[in-house]
Amino acid sequence: MSGVEVAAVKDRKDMKDFLDLPWTVYRDDPNWVPPVKSEVSRMLNPRKHPFWEFSERELFLARRGDEPVGRIVALIDGHYNRYQKEKMGAWGFFECRHDPEAAMALFSAAEAWARNKGMAFMRGPLNPSTNYEVGMLIQGFDSPPVLMMTYNPPYYLELVSACRYRKEKDLLAYRFTSDFKPPDWAFELAERIVQKNEIKIECPKKWRKADILALSQIYNDAWAERWGFAPMSIEEAAEIAHSMSPIKDPDLAFFMLYRNEVVGIGVILPDINPFLKRLNGKIGPDILIKKLRYWPEVTGLRGVIFGIKDKYRQLGLPLAAFDHVMKMLHKKPRYKYIELGWNLEDNHAINRLYEDGGGRVSKIFRIYRKDF
Repeated sequence: MSGVEVAAVKDRKDMKDFLDLPWTVYRDDPNWVPPVKSEVSRMLNPRKHPFWEFSERELFLARRGDEPVGRIVALIDGHYNRYQKEKMGAWGFFECRHDPEAAMALFSAAEAWARNKGMAFMRGPLNPSTNYEVGMLIQGFDSPPVLMMTYNPPYYLELVSACRYRKEKDLLAYRFTSDFKPPDWAFELAERIVQKNEIKIECPKKWRKADILALSQIYNDAWAERWGFAPMSIEEAAEIAHSMSPIKDPDLAFFMLYRNEVVGIGVILPDINPFLKRLNGKIGPDILIKKLRYWPEVTGLRGVIFGIKDKYRQLGLPLAAFDHVMKMLHKKPRYKYIELGWNLEDNHAINRLYEDGGGRVSKIFRIYRKDF
């Protein structure tokens, strides 16, 4: 077997090999959901995605001879480091065959790049930050991932540990199934809260500029004290809103208003991963035909965003949002489950709320760290 060589991605052929590699790694894995290659390419393109307006990255590809066997992205999130006053390098978009030598070489290249930039430690996987897909799956390999959640083979844990990364934080995903029946008191209390506190729920069919601005403001206020938080720019919010618009259910993407002021947001998207699996990484001219044919396979939901401005957290808005969502789901019997997350493992209040409400931990993801 020839030795491993790691080099930065420099040309179109390198980038094609980088994007194509997962199809080799997951060839025999029935639970893997292929990403849309054009979306991954856009995410990593500094000229197209707004994340790179304040960040930098290097893409690395590992080969044995002419055969690609692994990949990784080393990056620096400028917004995170300025906000948290840290010197964090990060790694993400990691894919690798069961090849410890290749994994070691990839992490060594990513770490060397970050060290040369003056970073003090590495964290990952971040794809590319906590505002996007994060974490390595460590429990829940027996079922496919839901929309915008990561997936990987079990042996990735061995590869990362062998490179001397340690657990920093675990993230939990909770699942509720269609047989979930909340107690009557929850609806009664929600009704009283809405009437007493002048709370309204609005579901815009299309998001305007003002809605995107509200999204970024609420997000940055609600998550400001959360571990790993990095502020989201208005340009990033616009990019995320644009990507969600074609698939969102208007009844399940809503703003919470208190005395006509927008103070909270909730976004629950259809879990379109069964449909994405049918696309096999490509969006072609037959996309509408495929949607007509395969969209009925979309029978679940993914809770993507739920946030309330800090000063309004004592008004009972979560119960008002819960009441709205349950009423909407009653009208949409096609949805058989909803997965909420990720949640920090030590966010005990929200985790207990989910568990008391009938949710179960369906998957656990891990963030790793290595100090230089």
